[in-house]
Amino acid sequence: MQIASESITNDNLLQLGKRVAELADSKDVDGIVITHGTDTLEETAYFLNLVEKTDKPIVVVGSMRPGTAMSADGMLNLYNAVAVASDKQSRGKGVLVSMNDEIQSGRDVSKSVNIKTEAFKSAWGPMGMVVEGKSYWFRLPAKRHTSGSEFDIKTISSLPAVDIAYGYGNVSDTAYKALGQAGAKAIIHAGTGNGSVSSRVVPALQELRKNGVQIIRSSHVNQGGFVLRNAEQPDDKNDWVVAHDLNPQKARILAMVALTKTQDSKELQRIFWEY
Repeated sequence: MQIASESITNDNLLQLGKRVAELADSKDVDGIVITHGTDTLEETAYFLNLVEKTDKPIVVVGSMRPGTAMSADGMLNLYNAVAVASDKQSRGKGVLVSMNDEIQSGRDVSKSVNIKTEAFKSAWGPMGMVVEGKSYWFRLPAKRHTSGSEFDIKTISSLPAVDIAYGYGNVSDTAYKALGQAGAKAIIHAGTGNGSVSSRVVPALQELRKNGVQIIRSSHVNQGGFVLRNAEQPDDKNDWVVAHDLNPQKARILAMVALTKTQDSKELQRIFWEY
């Protein structure tokens, strides 16, 4: 596509997802490597993790330094990504991200710093390492993905509007109301701590839910944000969903995909627990 990753649209995600599915169906393709800008790399990796019905390795890779920089990391990252994608042991482990000699789960990983080559981290640690072109594995993904997913890119023609509003001290309900009025089918609340919701915002979210907008509480804690249901807010009473350990941007990806199948909040919550 040759576009900066911060400019990727839902249509771009669908285009990429369908192309990956075509390649995965090809008998002469054993693995797939996708080069990607780092700003939304984690979102694309998680989207593919949800919708690609294959056990063939799919590896997303980027670089933190340009090729003209001293100690550029792109060449080694790409080499390692190809090595991981060609490793038979990579099959069935979901979409992977290979950077900085680490193999990360596309579900768990996120960009945690923007000036270091070790930018991509997971709160639960890497799945493995790449050392001199060989993969070494240490853990497996526990959540549903790829061939075990109930979602299939081949059946998805469009993605619903899901947006994120950020929680902070002295926050108002302006952004939430504006997103609802603009047609959002779901709003991800990027809350403080345990997805906390300011008392100034609660009435607006309750009203949005009554009007059919799904409300999903996430946390903008940098690493390891973990939102407990009915803690901080009475989710059952409000008919809200919690994002489990997914950060706001990944919660948005899952909500979009899930809403192609169901509008039921209880079903959405099941999906957030399982994926």
